[in-house]
Amino acid sequence: MPKEVFGDEALFEEELKKIFYGDTWHAVGHAAEIPNVGDFKTFDLGRVPLLIARGKDNQVRVFFNSCTHRGNQLETSVSGNRKEFECPYHRWLFSLDGTLAACPGSKEFAPDFKQEHFGLVEVKTDQYLGLILVTMGKNTPPLKEWLGESALPTLNALLGGDGRLKLLGYQKVRYASNWKGYNDNDGYHAPLLHTGFRLLNWQGGKGFQRMTPNGHVLFEAELKPATGNGFLKDPSLIEFKGSNPERGSVITQLFPMTVMTKHMDVINLRFAIARSHEVTEVHYAYFAHEDDSEELVQHRIRQSSNLLGACGMVSMEDAAIFQRIHIGNQTPGFAEFQKGVTSLTEIPTDVKQNDETGNLPRWEHYRKVMGFKREGEQ
Repeated sequence: MPKEVFGDEALFEEELKKIFYGDTWHAVGHAAEIPNVGDFKTFDLGRVPLLIARGKDNQVRVFFNSCTHRGNQLETSVSGNRKEFECPYHRWLFSLDGTLAACPGSKEFAPDFKQEHFGLVEVKTDQYLGLILVTMGKNTPPLKEWLGESALPTLNALLGGDGRLKLLGYQKVRYASNWKGYNDNDGYHAPLLHTGFRLLNWQGGKGFQRMTPNGHVLFEAELKPATGNGFLKDPSLIEFKGSNPERGSVITQLFPMTVMTKHMDVINLRFAIARSHEVTEVHYAYFAHEDDSEELVQHRIRQSSNLLGACGMVSMEDAAIFQRIHIGNQTPGFAEFQKGVTSLTEIPTDVKQNDETGNLPRWEHYRKVMGFKREGEQ
């Protein structure tokens, strides 16, 4: 890959138009984050502010977080509960379903003003097992078609089988990295970079890596239970209580930049925001299953806060690598892929669990969406 793709400011503006505001679905939350009527969260799709709310009819809707009067940002809190949403500028009041409920001074408004025409603008949304996705594109394919049938079994396992999750909490971080550098993770690096993997002897287990034509990557891997290594005072932290070690690591990367993991007993959905060509923000959201015992919930909390996230024992090295990728790719030349390469011209469709070539179909999809030609293409 030309290194320029990791840091070109003008290219980022084109990516916003063609990918983030184009015909692609983007994960912005899970229904478990807003379980009650009136619950809401705010999120950004690129630079576009979103308001995600549960209405009185229990339906989750996604709106542009912008008053339909003069465009004022409507809600500034990251989450909470409201009976309605009020714009502080001129006190326009919106119901949970987005309808305009009141607007002071309307008797003196323009002759063609109709209150029913000024509800919040709703963004096209769909859900899969509670995962909330939005698109701003006009020709985005149906959600299940976009996900692809081959992705569903892994995604189902990751979302607890039925999507009935319960939010445990968040860790939020900004990486000094382009969004593509953050998302260019691979199966090759895990046992080599991460000290935690070596300490736990998580190397060489059975598993697979699959890719879809529209840029998604799926991993499943065996994690052998660690025993008696002596590096933890309390080894119960790394016990398997609610999952099968044979499917100990389940990862789904949805194009363009959503990463979801079920690692041991951790259920972690990472909702990412491309802030600029050199800043990526990631909200690590942790979940339990609704049917979990209190003991299992506490176990998931301990694993979530200690193993994964921005500075977990397993993943703490990632933050430094993301930034160093961004710095190193300011030099001329190309980012090279080697492990698992079997052809110099064909995009792979069958790779091993620890190959780095599983990323190539995603780059190929990126190339097509952006309209770039491969070398020698007319």
